[in-house]
Amino acid sequence: MPELPEVETTRRGIAPHLIGRRITRITLRRADLRWPIPREISELLPGQRIDEVERRAKYLLLHTQVGSALLHLGMTGVLRVLPPDIPPGSHDHVDFLLEPADGERERMLRFTDPRRFGCLLWQAPGTTHELLAGLGPEPLTDAFDGDLLWHRSRGRKAAVKLFLMDNAIVVGVGNIYASEALFAAGIDPRRPARVVSRARYQRLAAEVKRILAWAIERGGTTLRDFLNPDGAPGYFFRELYVYGREGEPCKVCGTAIRQAVLGQRSTFWCPSCQK
Repeated sequence: MPELPEVETTRRGIAPHLIGRRITRITLRRADLRWPIPREISELLPGQRIDEVERRAKYLLLHTQVGSALLHLGMTGVLRVLPPDIPPGSHDHVDFLLEPADGERERMLRFTDPRRFGCLLWQAPGTTHELLAGLGPEPLTDAFDGDLLWHRSRGRKAAVKLFLMDNAIVVGVGNIYASEALFAAGIDPRRPARVVSRARYQRLAAEVKRILAWAIERGGTTLRDFLNPDGAPGYFFRELYVYGREGEPCKVCGTAIRQAVLGQRSTFWCPSCQK
C-alpha cells in the first residue's frame, strides 16, 4: 500500500501539471470505487480551476472554488498525467481532462486502480471531510515532536508500534516506516507505549522525521516520469534495515532479524539493537 512518502511523491509529480489548469471534462467509467463517487464530482468540477493540490495524511485534495476532489490511492491506485488520446485500460476508472496552457497540448489526469480500494470523494468548501476529521498532526511539521508522543502515550497499554501508527496520534507513519523508525531509535516495537521514556520518544520523533524526509527526497530523485503512458510511476528505492528481512542479519550488529504480528500487521525488529 502506498505510504506517506509515495503519496507526497505523487503530489509533487502531478501538481505542476494541474495547478492553474481548468478541468474541462470528467469521464467516470464506473459509479464507484471503494465507495460511490459523489455526483458533485461530475456536476460541479467541470469548468473549475485547480488552485492547489494538497496532501493530508495519505489523501490528496484537488482544491477549487466550489469544493475539493478527495482521492485516496488505496492499495494499487496510480495517478498519471497523460495525453487525452491514450486509450483507457480496464482499470482506468476516472479521467480529468485539463485545459491546455499556452503553447502546450491538452492533457488529462488519469486515475487507475486495479483493486478499487481507492476512492474519489467530495469535500464542500469550508468543511472537513469525515475521513479527515480527527486526524493527528503531519509528521514533518513542528506540531509533531517527542513531547507530543510522550504526553499522548501516558496510560496507553498498546505496543509502541501500534501507538505510532495510530492516525489520531500522528498521520502517515505506516507499517514500513514505523518499523524502520523504531529500529533507528533503538526501541522494541512490542514495548508498551506507556513505558517508553520522554527522551526515547524525542529520538523516535526525530527518526520519523528523518526517515520520511529521506524517503520523499529519494522519491524525487528516482521517480519514473509521471507523464509516461507505458507504465505506472515508480517510487523511491527502499534501503530497509528491518522491514521484510526476517532471518537476515542486522546491518548494524549481525543478529538475525525477527518477525511477529502486531495488530494484524507484520512487525520486524532486531532483538539486540532494539530494547
